[in-house]
Order: sequence, then structure tokens, then C-alpha cells
Amino acid sequence: MDFTRQDRPTGGASLAFRNATIGYDRHPALHHLSASFPPGSMTAVVGPNGAGKSTLLKAAIGHIRPIGGEVAIGGCRRTEVAYLPQLSEIDRTFPLPVFDFVAMGLWQRRGAFGGFRRDDDEDVARALAGVGLIGFEQRPLDTLSGGQLQRVLFARLSLQDAPLILLDEPFTAVDDRTIGELVDLIARWNAEGRTVVAVLHDLELVRRRFERTLLIARRLIAEGATADVLTAENLAAARHHIEAWDEAAPFCEAEPAP
Repeated sequence: MDFTRQDRPTGGASLAFRNATIGYDRHPALHHLSASFPPGSMTAVVGPNGAGKSTLLKAAIGHIRPIGGEVAIGGCRRTEVAYLPQLSEIDRTFPLPVFDFVAMGLWQRRGAFGGFRRDDDEDVARALAGVGLIGFEQRPLDTLSGGQLQRVLFARLSLQDAPLILLDEPFTAVDDRTIGELVDLIARWNAEGRTVVAVLHDLELVRRRFERTLLIARRLIAEGATADVLTAENLAAARHHIEAWDEAAPFCEAEPAP
């Protein structure tokens, strides 16, 4: 469900990694990754701790430039991508009430100096109602529980009306009921044609609700239909690759053997 007043579907964008090596100080966190997220797809990104999942999303939005290869977005500008960082990266001490924080999702539509209109108030109210937070408009961010804050973040995302939505561990410190409602919201975004990429840890949730999965462990392990990717063999390979990874290894220019 789109909470903005346009009430229209949005064509999904595409995201592709083409032999992309991504890291810090020329030490790769992701090594020669080639993977694609087609327009209108809904994909879970999974892997062991330290697999490079958050790095993948940060490269997609341009926060990290690839050491080699390419990260490409099609169908929209990078500035139009909606990105939800991990909850731990949100500054909850910022002195804003919930209503004003959610209204920041209108920035793409209004710009830095655009005026705030009456129907924008209605859009924010609908977004908050859509995540079950009627009556929270004037609550300060630092008074919210983890689940309430995550609902606020989803309300702000809904106002961005983005064709490509990237979610980094969106269900950390969130109760089961809230997880179910937010996954339903993600599914509705995807049903509107939006492309959704979500970093997740709960493999059972991925099996139930995501048709596509990307499994990484510093490199690509498998991608495609979730049932084909989340096999015992692939999961064991991912664990083994993380355990064998050499953090001090230099950047390799050569492509890995097929």
C-alpha cells in the first residue's frame, strides 16, 4: 500500500553488481561479486556475520565506491533509492518529534527549500496510520521502543515513493507481531512494482516470505529461488568461506576461477 496521495504503482528499478570488489583501504569485504536484482523483484540477502551484507547495500547507495568492477542502478537515479540503515546507526537523540521525522521522507518531492503543504500533513498522517502509530505524532524519538522506532522508519520510507528500497536488518529488536506487519508492508510495496532488497538473519522468515535470495560470504555463494539457495550444502559453504577468510589478504586484481 502506498501511503502517499498519488496512490499509484511505481515501476521497479534494477540493481546489479558486475565483478564488483568492495572494501575499505583496498582490503575487500566483497570479492568479485556478480549478482543482479531485477526490476520488481523482492530479494533477501543472507550470509554469516561478516559476510559483507551491509557493505553491499552501502555500495548500492554510493556510500562506498567499488575497488574494482561496477555497481549499477537502472530505472532511477541513485538519489531516488530509499535506504533503511541498521537501527544502531539511527541517532535517537536528535530532537525531533515523530511527525517531523517521518515528514523528512517528503524531501525528494519537495526539495530542501520546498514549502510544506496541507496535503503533505495528510500524507504523513496516513503513513503513520499505516504502521499503527496514530497518536504518536508528537512523541520524541528517544522515547520510542525499538519496534516503534522501526515502524517510524518504515513510515518515512513509504513517503519516499521509491522504485528501489534497500533494508539493512530491518527487524532487529522488533517483536514477532511487528515483524509480521512490516513484512506485509514490504510485500505490498513489492506488489506495487517496487524492487526490494532486504538484509536478513532469520532464514525461516526468508523461506516463508521471500521468493529470491542472495547468499554471500565475502563472495557470491548462490543466488536465485530461495529454495534452491538455502540448501544445507550452500549454507555450509558460506560458513566455511567465512572461517577461512584472511582479513590481511591484499586486494586481488584477477577474477576468481569459475
